[in-house]
Amino acid sequence: MSYKAIAVFCGSKVGNNPLYEAHTIALGQLLAEKNIRVIYGGGNKGLMGAVANAALANNGVVTGIIPELLKDREHLHGALSETFVVDGMHSRKKMLYEKCDAAIILPGGYGTLDEVFEMLTWNQLNIHSKKIFILNTAGFYDHLMAHVTKMYDDGFLYTHPIEQLTIINHPDDLRQYF
Repeated sequence: MSYKAIAVFCGSKVGNNPLYEAHTIALGQLLAEKNIRVIYGGGNKGLMGAVANAALANNGVVTGIIPELLKDREHLHGALSETFVVDGMHSRKKMLYEKCDAAIILPGGYGTLDEVFEMLTWNQLNIHSKKIFILNTAGFYDHLMAHVTKMYDDGFLYTHPIEQLTIINHPDDLRQYF
């Protein structure tokens, strides 16, 4: 499939492992190289800022969607191709989903998990059927994937996680999907 826009869900912090930021920068560069618009949370700090800045530095197109209440906390990026300031988190997520063809999940905190599980839920309910990639840098999502598999094995999911998620370990692994 050909992707025109990919939502990137990731932390507003860089985390403790330098590989998180290195993979995020490589992802931003790759998306710019492939002329795929980055749709993300609109901040200029943490992994969010890293993916946006890497894409922009490589002539990429970046759309930021940020709630009014996070403009200061997440340092609203001032140099994006397009910026939307919305009224709240639900509006942000809805617009992120509407503007993307697929999503990639990078390391992050509660907000990142909220976004991935909402996308998975919407896929399961046939609200959309967008491809979801997880960049499992340094095994960051190993425990989560073990739990999701447990949910399936214990009869709480309708489809096997492998049908909804594509796990990759390095940004270059995405090349086979573009």
